[in-house]
Amino acid sequence: MAITLAVDAMSGDVGVAVTVPSSVRFLRDYPDAKIFLVGDKRVLQKALKKYNLQDKSRLQIFHASQVVGMDELPQVALRNKKDSSMRIAIDLVKENQVQAIISSGNTGALMAMAHFILKMLPNIRRPAIAKLIPRKHGVTCALDLGANIDATPEQLLKFGVMGSELMRATEQIKSPKVGLLNIGTENTKGHEAIQKAHLLMQSSDLNYHGYVEGNDLFSGIVDVVVTDGFTGNVALKTSEGLARMISNILRDELSKTWWRRCCALVSLSALQSFKMRLDARCYNGASLLGLQGIVVKSHGGADEVGFYFALVQAYTEVRDHIIEHIAQHAKKM
Repeated sequence: MAITLAVDAMSGDVGVAVTVPSSVRFLRDYPDAKIFLVGDKRVLQKALKKYNLQDKSRLQIFHASQVVGMDELPQVALRNKKDSSMRIAIDLVKENQVQAIISSGNTGALMAMAHFILKMLPNIRRPAIAKLIPRKHGVTCALDLGANIDATPEQLLKFGVMGSELMRATEQIKSPKVGLLNIGTENTKGHEAIQKAHLLMQSSDLNYHGYVEGNDLFSGIVDVVVTDGFTGNVALKTSEGLARMISNILRDELSKTWWRRCCALVSLSALQSFKMRLDARCYNGASLLGLQGIVVKSHGGADEVGFYFALVQAYTEVRDHIIEHIAQHAKKM
């Protein structure tokens, strides 16, 4: 069966200028996929005119008369934007017309609408934002990255379960190693909720490593790093800023003299690989785990490349049955 994705086409900083070309590229690369573009019908038809789609049946337009603003309060959007591109796209998941939604829109509104419409999986009370981030070999799953400012020990345990299932399904890691983010690895470190979560994870059937520190996000010592949404979001934004700084410094240093520019040309292939491994666009697409439906949040400022990879993330989660994996494990908790 074809995998069908709903795209909140009006979302993000520039809307259809990114979502439409990314969707067209995705369809060319994934011949077993379909896309429903949700948004203003006239705007979308105009944006699609420049593309010569071979199979137009694989891309359909669903009209939406409203758009959720990036600074709109979640409760206001939930109450007043029932004909928005975001709401209709989520409804398509609820109605089983599509298997996933991808949006670059307002994170709070997306979380509120998805939670209200799709509901949570049994035994899971709160969703978590999970993202795959690069390390020396492969990727690490970090969660929560902003859905829950605070998290109880029980929620942290369930975040570990959901992150493990994501890595097991999409990265084919048989027994993902889980770490709990803390300010040190000693048993005496951390606040009360962290220490209680540590004990819960030790007694669970997770492949639990123990406490990890911030640098272990990239070390590969664990496959899943669990934390609350406040700490996780700060860690994510810090790492993205550091990666950009390293790339910019490297580019500046290599262009300072003609000799360095010549060396850079000789090393062009290695430099391009280096850039790809640190390019945040290639890891765009955060998953809202724990819902009864696949929801992928793209960065609001993502370009065509970044949004394309968010589509790939959603496709992979559908293909690898991530919802079923999490639901099956959650039943045992």
